[in-house]
Amino acid sequence: MCGIIGILGAEEVSERLLNGLRRLEYRGYDSAGICTIHDGVLDRRRAEGKLDNLAKKLFAEPLPGEIGIAHTRWATHGAPTTDNAHPHATGEVALVHNGIIENFKPLREELIACGRTFESQTDTEVVAHLISEQVEQGVAPAEAVRTVLKRLHGAFALAILFRQHPGMLIGARLGSPLVVGYGENETYLGSDALALAPLTQNIAYLEEGDWVVITREGTQIYDREDNPVDRPVTQSGVTGALIDKGNHRHFMQKEIYEQPIVVAQTLKSYVRRLDDQVSLPIPDFDLGAIRRVTIVACGTSFYAGMVAKYWFEQFARVPVDLDVASEFRYRAPVLEEGGLALFISQSGETADTLAALRHARSEGQKIAVVVNVPTSSMAREADLLLPTHAGPEIGVASTKAFTCQLAVLAALAANLAHAKGRLSPAEEKAVVRHLAEAPAALNAALAYDEAIETVAQKIAAARDVLYLGRGPDYPLALEGALKLKEISYIHAEGYAAGEMKHGPIALIDENVPVIVIAPSGPLFEKTVSNMQEVQARGGKVVLISDYDGISAAGDGCMATITMPKVHPLIAPLVYAIPVQLLAYHVAVAKGTDVDQPRNLAKSVTVE
Repeated sequence: MCGIIGILGAEEVSERLLNGLRRLEYRGYDSAGICTIHDGVLDRRRAEGKLDNLAKKLFAEPLPGEIGIAHTRWATHGAPTTDNAHPHATGEVALVHNGIIENFKPLREELIACGRTFESQTDTEVVAHLISEQVEQGVAPAEAVRTVLKRLHGAFALAILFRQHPGMLIGARLGSPLVVGYGENETYLGSDALALAPLTQNIAYLEEGDWVVITREGTQIYDREDNPVDRPVTQSGVTGALIDKGNHRHFMQKEIYEQPIVVAQTLKSYVRRLDDQVSLPIPDFDLGAIRRVTIVACGTSFYAGMVAKYWFEQFARVPVDLDVASEFRYRAPVLEEGGLALFISQSGETADTLAALRHARSEGQKIAVVVNVPTSSMAREADLLLPTHAGPEIGVASTKAFTCQLAVLAALAANLAHAKGRLSPAEEKAVVRHLAEAPAALNAALAYDEAIETVAQKIAAARDVLYLGRGPDYPLALEGALKLKEISYIHAEGYAAGEMKHGPIALIDENVPVIVIAPSGPLFEKTVSNMQEVQARGGKVVLISDYDGISAAGDGCMATITMPKVHPLIAPLVYAIPVQLLAYHVAVAKGTDVDQPRNLAKSVTVE
């Protein structure tokens, strides 16, 4: 939710800290700040708003120092003001924090009773004062941190500086990711490998409850019981080139256009074209013995899970429960022994989903994870890891991660059906052929971008928009509405088309555009019947279908968007393109911040 970078360097660090924040700005952009140590002083520069405001402040007031920490914030406690911006500091300690300290109020009251004064409304400043109180009493920094960590409830990643120790940087994580980077005569901390990519490829991922002491003499990691431990150093494989917008106006636009290639890359890991088979990593359990699947996710990943529910039940005939991660634990779900719990997450660090994963494991479930970061917390805790290969997704509104998730889930559905004996070799061959057609179909869908932009001009003035679909196109309707809400701030809702007459049709008038997702196929006539009910009441319809569908039902529509004709299996991947592009062009027409929409962050690491 917030971005952290720290450098114990061999030369001045402020410019590199700022560049690191630019790579992390997708994680938060309400405010930002940097702190270094120089001439025996903890010196800070902070600014509310976008990172450019901090850059201007640093240009006017340079910040020297060979050690420093930096932070870009997505607000949880306290408004996005300069006073609430990180780093937070006392005279002796400065720190940055990603996450949430759940017991900060009693801790704050205790500190105020002891005479300490607070400058911000944040939960983070409590941690700075707790550590500072120890240090001011003569406790060594590492011991002070060890003591304070035991008192904190919640989720956090921390990077901490100490005024009297300009060669020391301490980090800690519980529930929020943090990595250590190893360079030449330098060491780094970061929220993820992307932040450190220009500095080093040598990364160690801190495990849950780890904390680390970094000095010029070396680095020591401790586990949650304070035992010294070694964590493997791996090559991150992340490069700076991956986050360049290239010739695209926004990251979101770039990531939409990357979908044919990243879906192809993802499918290569799961489809053996020579054998016409779907191949998954071999789990240490019998996939064919799974009697029930529980899918848990948030946001766009939840809608990917909705599509997967159709596939799993249709192909494998396995019953599927589907839950929003933030609700899962709190309804006391009944989890059948030997069931498979499937978690879908772009980052692999989403707090609600990670907590749900651990609850499912405690209930005896086998754990499968579809994730875009194979070194994430969820990935490391899975029995069956199913990575996507979307690459870093910088735009807050998920696009390529969604279609890559769908590609993996389709492969999993086919593999599960095979394991259950419900997919013949001929049927598996057909599935492989259809999946192999997806990248070309996605590319063909992108060819309609200009036409979609024209339609977007008609939608941009609306205050309310409805999306309709049936079967696997219903989750696409929900996803289309979510995209429009996220980046254009237009109120939008998605409905199962057959549900319109049970209430939502009362919303229809000439001012409410209705986007109908209806590829030709088994559900087309039913969907068109519902669409005609809307038209009969003066509704302005935008029909998204293939040539056959447009020819059959396009008359009387406000606009139509033609897609390539594809097999129903891959239709959800292909029809993601027009709903993404429509939302994108509406947002551009309205002049909103496409890549960093208000109030949202890319990786939600607090509940």
